[in-house]
Amino acid sequence: MIRVGGKEHPWREGLTVAELLAELGRAEDTPVVRVNDTFVSRPRFGATRIPDGAEVFLIPMIAGG
Repeated sequence: MIRVGGKEHPWREGLTVAELLAELGRAEDTPVVRVNDTFVSRPRFGATRIPDGAEVFLIPMIAGG
């Protein structure tokens, strides 16, 4: 089990950041994710595996002006 934004989410062996975002429907609006204490940017989503028990935080794209 992992925690995403404070909510429990099922974990499976080999789960990547890209797969998690696709499951959550958040692939398009999330340019950065924090996995435990490590920040991961979009180019590394497919290569970054999420360990069991991880705390994951989605950092959404914000526009301002």
